[in-house]
Amino acid sequence: MKRIVWLTAFILCSGMSLSVQSQTGDDGSGLVVDQGYEAVHDHCGVCHSLRLVTQNRADRDGWAQMIQWMQETQGLWPLGKDEPVILDYLAKNYGPVKSGRRKPLPLLEHLQ
Repeated sequence: MKRIVWLTAFILCSGMSLSVQSQTGDDGSGLVVDQGYEAVHDHCGVCHSLRLVTQNRADRDGWAQMIQWMQETQGLWPLGKDEPVILDYLAKNYGPVKSGRRKPLPLLEHLQ
């Protein structure tokens, strides 16, 4: 019986990872496809790898500070009307995450 439970859990987790993978663009950037994807792709990918975006996490203010730093020290141009779109995208898809283990799975009633 335990084998069936483990097999079911494995199949469900495999399906979840496939759905997460399908949310990223097929251009190899690793960016999540969501509203604002194109603006981030077009502005950020000009100067550096988009993997640099995907490996970072920050809230909206943190991303705004990074953009300001790039504008002051790295020659990033004014983002104009795209800036709020970019900040919304980054905060939503690359916001802070709690570190540590995942939330424990609930026990099935017949296993308790």
